Amino acid sequence: MNSIPLFIGTYTSGRSKGIYRSELNLAEGTLSSPMMVAELANPMFLAIHPTLDVLYSSSEVRQDGKRENARVIAFRIAANGMLQELGSKPAGGDGPCFVSTDRAGELAFVANYGSGSISAYSLGPSGELLSIVSNIQHIGKSVDKSRQEGPHAHCILVDPSDKYACAIDLGLDQIVIYTIDRRSGTLTSTGKPFKATLGFGPRHLAFHPNGKYAFVIHEMASQLSSCTWDADTGTMTEIHYLSTLPGDFTGTSITAEVLVHPNGRFVYGSNRGHDSVAVFSFDDATGKLALVGHTSTMGKTPRNFRIDPSGSYLLVGNQDSDSIYSFRIDRKNGTLEQVGEPISVGAPCCIKFVR
Repeated sequence: MNSIPLFIGTYTSGRSKGIYRSELNLAEGTLSSPMMVAELANPMFLAIHPTLDVLYSSSEVRQDGKRENARVIAFRIAANGMLQELGSKPAGGDGPCFVSTDRAGELAFVANYGSGSISAYSLGPSGELLSIVSNIQHIGKSVDKSRQEGPHAHCILVDPSDKYACAIDLGLDQIVIYTIDRRSGTLTSTGKPFKATLGFGPRHLAFHPNGKYAFVIHEMASQLSSCTWDADTGTMTEIHYLSTLPGDFTGTSITAEVLVHPNGRFVYGSNRGHDSVAVFSFDDATGKLALVGHTSTMGKTPRNFRIDPSGSYLLVGNQDSDSIYSFRIDRKNGTLEQVGEPISVGAPCCIKFVR
């Protein structure tokens, strides 16, 4: 395989009109010119079915302040790369900012930032959205009166065992952990949430390939936590946390995405404001992180980035400079080297490879 396709979610208030497609050349790390494959308002987060050529997108839209206009949409990925809509469902809340599926391909999930709620959907044999099987409203607040006045669900991911759904809530400073009923698809809280340091504002989560560790990036505090994950009990326990910013940085910055390299040796987090990707090494004997360094994203506001399945390249979308850059990953030390020319896409905020 010489290249791999990728899809790009965007905000459509400026140059963008929907979802775009590009290809990554695996020999050179270069990106093909983006092509719009579906016109859609604010498809700002995407997910790919684990076994089918189906893509799911949020549509972060409200009309007259009514949340029922926010939706999640399923698309069939055609042979020519275009997207053909399979149908949509209400997001079950306001401001859907994250979409994912379980590992079995039976359920899809949405985190609604505005309303602080999560939704789970059953999926049909062709990957179509069937019905909402769970819609749960988080309740509570935390210490920051401007940003944590109520719940703000920002991410929902299944764990490697596919038994639990972990919902990160920035407004609560918690990860609410749910068991998944495999007969009905419904979610039930374990009653044992991960509690972040107050005011940190956890945003996204990534699991280590060995299934024993998890990494939580905290948007408001620009910190990255390393945690143990126990799939037998569904509990997450913090080991330690480190800043994602250089020690001498005095400006304003917040974090966005966190990902683990497929080899499990490196963890990456993006800084919006410092406009960099922080590179950490990971010791699976101690569960601790160590800062390797920072790489400029060559643009403004790196909201999202993605590592290709081979672990050779990291692609960064700079939301406020309408660009995506490609970086070659050094497999020995995890460092990044920019390669090729960037591509131009209006307000890129999600990148997803097709498996």
